Amino acid sequence: MEVQIGQVVYSKSGHDKGAALMVFSVEGEYVFLVDGRRRKLEKPKRKKTMQIQPTSYIEEGTAEKIRCKAYLLDAEIAKALKKYQKKQARND
Repeated sequence: MEVQIGQVVYSKSGHDKGAALMVFSVEGEYVFLVDGRRRKLEKPKRKKTMQIQPTSYIEEGTAEKIRCKAYLLDAEIAKALKKYQKKQARND
């Protein structure tokens, strides 16, 4: 599955194993991930694509802001991830 900006992924390895993160940028085999709390926009986490488990959920509003380099807050990233996790909890 192709990883896209704004897509929610889960970490498969490292100290953040199991954490939901959002793709901030894609560079070759690496993705840069943020969560708005521990990993902020100023210092995204770099991981190889094989170290993440992509989901089918893409937060379009946030993705558009990232692509356009519009003003974006860490709180918006955290809110989008929280919204996704609540949605998943209802479906389970």
